[in-house]
Amino acid sequence: MRNDVVVIGAGQAGLSAAYELHRRGADFVVLDGDAGPGGAWQHRWPSLRLDRAHRIAPLPGMELPDADPAAPASEVVAAYFAEYERHFELPVRRPVAVRAVHATGEGFVLDTSVGEWTARGLVNATGTWTRPFWPAYPGRELFRGRQLHAADYRGAAEFAGQRVVVVGGGTSAVQQLIEISEVAAATTWVTRREPVWRTGPFDEDAGRAAVALVDERVRAGLPPVSVVGVTGLMETDAVLAARARGVLDRLPVFDRLTADGVAWDSPPRSVPADVVLWATGFRAALDHLAPLHLRATGGGIVMDGTRVVAEPRLHLVGYGPSASTIGANRAGRSAVRELMRELAEGSPAAPLGRTGA
Repeated sequence: MRNDVVVIGAGQAGLSAAYELHRRGADFVVLDGDAGPGGAWQHRWPSLRLDRAHRIAPLPGMELPDADPAAPASEVVAAYFAEYERHFELPVRRPVAVRAVHATGEGFVLDTSVGEWTARGLVNATGTWTRPFWPAYPGRELFRGRQLHAADYRGAAEFAGQRVVVVGGGTSAVQQLIEISEVAAATTWVTRREPVWRTGPFDEDAGRAAVALVDERVRAGLPPVSVVGVTGLMETDAVLAARARGVLDRLPVFDRLTADGVAWDSPPRSVPADVVLWATGFRAALDHLAPLHLRATGGGIVMDGTRVVAEPRLHLVGYGPSASTIGANRAGRSAVRELMRELAEGSPAAPLGRTGA
């Protein structure tokens, strides 16, 4: 199977790129590994309400529908993405797992779960959800309780009456901690760094400043940090109420796990636990790109905007500075514009539109 352009992933960034390709009349396909529409949003825990989710930017060309603020964000966004794909008749194929990508003189060969695919240009939009990060701490194998990642969290009810340690200083950690604290026997919050709280509005200037910090890292070939990670934690009404209950009295991260909890060496201290919830973030899901040997000495991929410097026919969207709903829209448009120009210059005689125009 062959297309001029293949988009890998049908989340916010992938659909934004697909919209721009559709608008330009390009010959393209979107390969998505999930069974249904919704990107990572379809996997968010059911108790995450729409009004408590991070700001969700509308996809280009279609506004978000009015919805009950108390509705599960996973359901609302998945339905919105599904309608978006239908409305613009986007050629999304699923479930298709892309196992490996190899470069050729004419573009790329993709090894997928449905066979081989070839493309002249590639837009990768695989996000991070499939690569939850589990940090290494001494004693993890000794702990007799339950350990789970925030990606596997489905709601607070299963933690009723238990002693829960939540590890991580991001938004998901705070949201899940607050929910669990309402039913657990005890909760303990630990983070590597002192949390930074944002009391003012998160306006466009603040957003641009956050994106610039992440962009600086990827241009230098360093692994990206999340855009959310540099914006600080929002002081919502739920946060203020939890703080008043003492739920957000944070401790520095422990030195080790024990059979029945976690422990610090200096000063000596321990906290008993039935559950350790690792809300420790995610890493970019790029293993399928390993055959392209894109990693720089700094551990990341050297980028110029969305373009991979070492491979101009490949653009990464939803990576680094575009790993947010607003940034993803902008990145999808920019990536397609640059990629189409690159392909046209590389093969002037080759038509890039479905009609050859």
